[in-house]
Amino acid sequence: MSLSQAIEADKTSYYTALQRAQRSNEVTDWLRYFVDLLLRALDESQARIDFVLKKVRFFDRYREALSERQLKVIRRMLDAGPSSFEGGVNASKYQRLTGVSKPTATRDLQELLQQGVLTSIGGGRSTRYGVNL
Repeated sequence: MSLSQAIEADKTSYYTALQRAQRSNEVTDWLRYFVDLLLRALDESQARIDFVLKKVRFFDRYREALSERQLKVIRRMLDAGPSSFEGGVNASKYQRLTGVSKPTATRDLQELLQQGVLTSIGGGRSTRYGVNL
């Protein structure tokens, strides 16, 4: 659990609540603020733990089925955290990450989609793919 990250995410509220608490002996508002902050930090920690467990299960299931270049892209997408790779991955992004031709990138993405490794986001020329955790 990272309280410091929760505080860092909204420093203004933290300093405002702290300043109010220091001006009087009434600390109820400070305690309410701090408990809310603590609950948000716990929720964030739970989300991170859930994500890590999903990643482990994902790699246990697909590690042997993926090529090195496919693993490289999937790892890169998952390293971005629960929000995943911003906007997913498309053939051009896959091509840049792996150095393959566009037809190879498209084939790899289609293969990953058929295996259930990726999910499709959008359609047509703007099709992007996200990791299917």
